Amino acid sequence: MPYVKIEVIEGVTREQKAGLVADVTQSLVTRLGKKPETVFVVIHEVPAENWGAGGGLVADRMAAAPPREDANVAVPSA
Repeated sequence: MPYVKIEVIEGVTREQKAGLVADVTQSLVTRLGKKPETVFVVIHEVPAENWGAGGGLVADRMAAAPPREDANVAVPSA
């Protein structure tokens, strides 16, 4: 019974989450021969002010960055 936990910065859409769940489930079915009904995927959204990268808060980096075309997806740059 595989359990997969995915942590992302807040801002992921419901459709993106559904796609992640479908993709991860299919991968475990294909790669490990698991039955889809035994695969559990949990998506945990973390506020940007609680996520650090490169020695700073992602929230600060996002506030300083120019708006992106895909602004509904919060992705920290490395």
